[in-house]
Amino acid sequence: MTLRLRTAHTAELDPADLRAARALLDAAFEGDFDDQDWEHGLGGIHALVYDGTGLAAHGSVVMRRTRHRGRWLRTGYVEAVGVRPDARRTGLGGRVMEALERFVDRAYDLGALSASDDGARLYAARGWQLWTGRVHALSPDGIVRLSEEEGSTFVRPALAGPLDPAHELLFDWRDGDVL
Repeated sequence: MTLRLRTAHTAELDPADLRAARALLDAAFEGDFDDQDWEHGLGGIHALVYDGTGLAAHGSVVMRRTRHRGRWLRTGYVEAVGVRPDARRTGLGGRVMEALERFVDRAYDLGALSASDDGARLYAARGWQLWTGRVHALSPDGIVRLSEEEGSTFVRPALAGPLDPAHELLFDWRDGDVL
């Protein structure tokens, strides 16, 4: 089977591409992917893998800010990674991540993502590190701890160098799931 990988900014995707990606993610997450989840994956670089039947896998990386040890880091935050149910366990998630990691490693101080239990295996196998420290966000009401994200947040230090889990990661705020 011939696979084709395409990377493009959201602005370069036509409405049909966006509809196909959203439909794939709705199927991949079995209805647990809402409008805010979709919005979180827009405005950055998308990796799309096509097979003989159409779009088979998708992921994106968007810019966020994360403070660590008093320094704000440009963060490539990985979002909306999904594989069409009939194409799972064929390496397509790895193809998507390989494409996104090139952007994370070259353009950002830090890579970060929040993983499902199923996704965690993929990210760990690719060298992403489970964050063992505290996770916070800068909310409209001040700093709040995101204890439910501790144990599912993965990082890729990229240009920032080593991170110290004795110091928190403080993410910028957004509506919906903050991470």
